[in-house]
Amino acid sequence: MKKFVIYHNPRCSKSRQTKQLCEEAGAELEVVEYLKTPLDQSELQGLLDKLGLKPHEVIRTKEEAYSQLQLSPDSSEEELIAAIIKYPILLERPIVVQGKQAVIGRPPENVKELF
Repeated sequence: MKKFVIYHNPRCSKSRQTKQLCEEAGAELEVVEYLKTPLDQSELQGLLDKLGLKPHEVIRTKEEAYSQLQLSPDSSEEELIAAIIKYPILLERPIVVQGKQAVIGRPPENVKELF
Protein backbone atom coordinates (compact mmCIF):
# COMPACT_ATOMS: atom_id res chain seq x y z
CA MET A 1 0.00 0.00 0.00
CA LYS A 2 1.12 3.52 -0.71
CA LYS A 3 2.19 5.95 1.96
CA PHE A 4 -0.37 8.53 3.08
CA VAL A 5 -0.11 11.64 5.24
CA ILE A 6 -3.14 12.79 7.22
CA TYR A 7 -3.36 16.28 8.69
CA HIS A 8 -5.39 15.25 11.68
CA ASN A 9 -7.22 16.67 14.67
CA PRO A 10 -8.00 13.80 17.04
CA ARG A 11 -10.85 15.82 18.61
CA CYS A 12 -12.70 15.97 15.27
CA SER A 13 -15.05 13.08 14.50
CA LYS A 14 -14.64 13.45 10.71
CA SER A 15 -10.87 13.40 11.12
CA ARG A 16 -11.05 10.24 13.27
CA GLN A 17 -13.40 8.58 10.75
CA THR A 18 -11.10 9.43 7.85
CA LYS A 19 -8.07 8.12 9.73
CA GLN A 20 -9.94 4.90 10.45
CA LEU A 21 -10.85 4.46 6.76
CA CYS A 22 -7.18 4.81 5.84
CA GLU A 23 -6.13 2.30 8.49
CA GLU A 24 -8.81 -0.19 7.43
CA ALA A 25 -7.56 0.08 3.84
CA GLY A 26 -4.09 -0.88 5.07
CA ALA A 27 -2.54 2.50 4.27
CA GLU A 28 0.91 3.27 5.60
CA LEU A 29 -0.15 6.39 7.48
CA GLU A 30 1.88 9.31 8.76
CA VAL A 31 -0.25 11.33 11.17
CA VAL A 32 0.43 15.06 11.50
CA GLU A 33 -1.45 16.71 14.32
CA TYR A 34 -1.37 20.11 12.69
CA LEU A 35 -2.63 21.93 15.79
CA LYS A 36 0.51 20.75 17.65
CA THR A 37 2.79 21.09 14.62
CA PRO A 38 1.43 23.96 12.50
CA LEU A 39 2.28 24.13 8.82
CA ASP A 40 4.63 26.78 7.52
CA GLN A 41 3.91 28.80 4.40
CA SER A 42 5.70 26.39 2.06
CA GLU A 43 3.91 23.33 3.46
CA LEU A 44 0.52 25.05 3.29
CA GLN A 45 1.11 26.19 -0.29
CA GLY A 46 2.12 22.64 -1.20
CA LEU A 47 -1.12 21.32 0.29
CA LEU A 48 -3.17 23.89 -1.61
CA ASP A 49 -1.43 22.91 -4.85
CA LYS A 50 -2.12 19.20 -4.27
CA LEU A 51 -5.74 19.93 -3.40
CA GLY A 52 -6.15 22.28 -6.35
CA LEU A 53 -7.89 24.76 -4.05
CA LYS A 54 -7.59 28.40 -3.08
CA PRO A 55 -6.92 29.39 0.55
CA HIS A 56 -10.51 30.41 1.28
CA GLU A 57 -11.70 26.97 0.14
CA VAL A 58 -9.77 25.29 3.01
CA ILE A 59 -10.78 27.72 5.76
CA ARG A 60 -13.22 26.82 8.49
CA THR A 61 -15.40 29.92 8.30
CA LYS A 62 -17.35 29.09 11.45
CA GLU A 63 -14.29 29.25 13.69
CA GLU A 64 -14.16 32.23 16.03
CA ALA A 65 -10.77 33.33 14.65
CA TYR A 66 -12.32 33.74 11.19
CA SER A 67 -14.72 36.44 12.36
CA GLN A 68 -12.27 37.98 14.82
CA LEU A 69 -9.77 38.48 12.01
CA GLN A 70 -12.56 39.86 9.80
CA LEU A 71 -11.72 37.39 7.06
CA SER A 72 -14.01 36.93 4.07
CA PRO A 73 -14.06 35.43 0.58
CA ASP A 74 -12.69 38.81 -0.52
CA SER A 75 -9.60 38.55 1.72
CA SER A 76 -6.33 38.25 -0.18
CA GLU A 77 -4.69 34.85 -0.53
CA GLU A 78 -1.68 36.15 1.40
CA GLU A 79 -3.91 37.30 4.26
CA LEU A 80 -5.72 33.95 4.38
CA ILE A 81 -2.50 31.92 4.28
CA ALA A 82 -1.01 34.05 7.07
CA ALA A 83 -4.17 33.52 9.15
CA ILE A 84 -4.08 29.74 8.70
CA ILE A 85 -0.41 29.65 9.68
CA LYS A 86 -1.00 31.76 12.80
CA TYR A 87 -4.31 30.08 13.69
CA PRO A 88 -4.08 26.46 12.45
CA ILE A 89 -7.58 25.75 13.81
CA LEU A 90 -8.78 27.60 10.69
CA LEU A 91 -7.53 24.82 8.40
CA GLU A 92 -10.24 22.46 7.21
CA ARG A 93 -9.69 18.93 8.40
CA PRO A 94 -8.75 16.29 7.79
CA ILE A 95 -6.57 16.56 4.73
CA VAL A 96 -5.09 13.35 3.35
CA VAL A 97 -2.16 13.39 0.95
CA GLN A 98 -0.89 10.58 -1.23
CA GLY A 99 1.95 11.51 -3.54
CA LYS A 100 0.94 14.55 -5.60
CA GLN A 101 -2.76 14.28 -4.74
CA ALA A 102 -4.72 15.37 -1.71
CA VAL A 103 -8.35 15.40 -0.59
CA ILE A 104 -10.29 16.90 2.27
CA GLY A 105 -11.97 14.14 4.27
CA ARG A 106 -15.38 15.79 4.37
CA PRO A 107 -17.09 13.49 3.97
CA PRO A 108 -14.56 10.87 5.13
CA GLU A 109 -15.31 8.73 2.08
CA ASN A 110 -13.51 11.32 -0.09
CA VAL A 111 -10.27 9.63 0.96
CA LYS A 112 -11.21 6.55 -1.10
CA GLU A 113 -10.27 8.55 -4.22
CA LEU A 114 -6.63 8.12 -3.17
CA PHE A 115 -6.67 4.31 -2.74
